[in-house]
Amino acid sequence: MDARLDFFTNPTTAKALKQLMSAGRTIKESALPAATQELVALRVSQINGCAACIDMHTKEAAAAGESPVRLHLVAAWREATVFTEAERAALELAEAGTRVAESADGVSDEVWARAARHFDEEQLGALLMQIAFMNMANRMNIITRQPAGAYKAGQFH
Repeated sequence: MDARLDFFTNPTTAKALKQLMSAGRTIKESALPAATQELVALRVSQINGCAACIDMHTKEAAAAGESPVRLHLVAAWREATVFTEAERAALELAEAGTRVAESADGVSDEVWARAARHFDEEQLGALLMQIAFMNMANRMNIITRQPAGAYKAGQFH
């Protein structure tokens, strides 16, 4: 399958992607634990059905030492016993923030409060940005039908 658009050769998307990659680096360098970042990226991508991002974040997480069991259980995190309470709160916020149209309240105060019990203000800001960033990346990749499977860990670093 070929992508509808090459982000890196299109003048507008290439220029915008430079800025987006810089924002992504800022999130990566934040105080939010790297494992949490990858779990959130993976879960948002699963919900949105973004194969390219699922491919990327599964491989990045594995390269960073994430266990196959945890990666396989992200989609069923509520029933899984392998995630910390902080990770569970981050995954819950990621789901609520991705499915905002499905709830009259968007993201409930209860969901936010559970995340705020585990993360300080800086980490909450990074978590918010990670969720929003992944939703944007998912949409870009889905709209342009970016193929999945060939990503190599570290490819965009």
